[in-house]
Amino acid sequence: MRIVLMGPPGAGKGTQAKKLAEAFSVPQIATGDILRAAVQQGTPLGKKAKEYMEQGLLVPDEVITGIVRERLKANDAEKGFILDGFPRTIPQAESLDKILEEMGVKLDAVINIVVPRDELIQRFTGRRVCPNCGATYHVKHNPPKQEGICDKCGGQLIVRADDDIKTVEKRIDVYERETKPLIDYYKDKELLVNIDGNRPIEEVFEEIKGLL
Repeated sequence: MRIVLMGPPGAGKGTQAKKLAEAFSVPQIATGDILRAAVQQGTPLGKKAKEYMEQGLLVPDEVITGIVRERLKANDAEKGFILDGFPRTIPQAESLDKILEEMGVKLDAVINIVVPRDELIQRFTGRRVCPNCGATYHVKHNPPKQEGICDKCGGQLIVRADDDIKTVEKRIDVYERETKPLIDYYKDKELLVNIDGNRPIEEVFEEIKGLL
């Protein structure tokens, strides 16, 4: 099972990718997680990526493509993978095509999770994260038992820098400008499937799983 998960920031790609990875026993390859880890560790790549991420801009293609190439060739991705957050642009999609051609494999499907802009903004601005253990909450959809305190470790919850409303709006604008053309790219290849992401997580998951 080799699939790409598409959708705007906040559409729930990461959540669905984790569930699908478990259901189909293939790795979730999330470029966002790799980059955030590099930022936390303060690596040269992380410092470079942080500048772009905090402004709501896309990290340069050559950085992302190199990371993805290495990851796809790892042993655990031999039987399949779920790409979450890549490709984001036509040049990245073309690079992915070349990588897969080198490997002698093809994509099975591209799942596009569709969520209205207003809902996306609400999802981000209500998100709270524990800097100690990484647990994530939402003031409306998944609140902690005690306001501002992590249920798991008792840490003080924070708003991530890239969840600021101006940064969120900019990220959505960047997505609409640079990533939406991918919809036509994969539609032309007859790989695209649109999914309504403005529903409960389990409902969205069951529909994607059923389609696959």
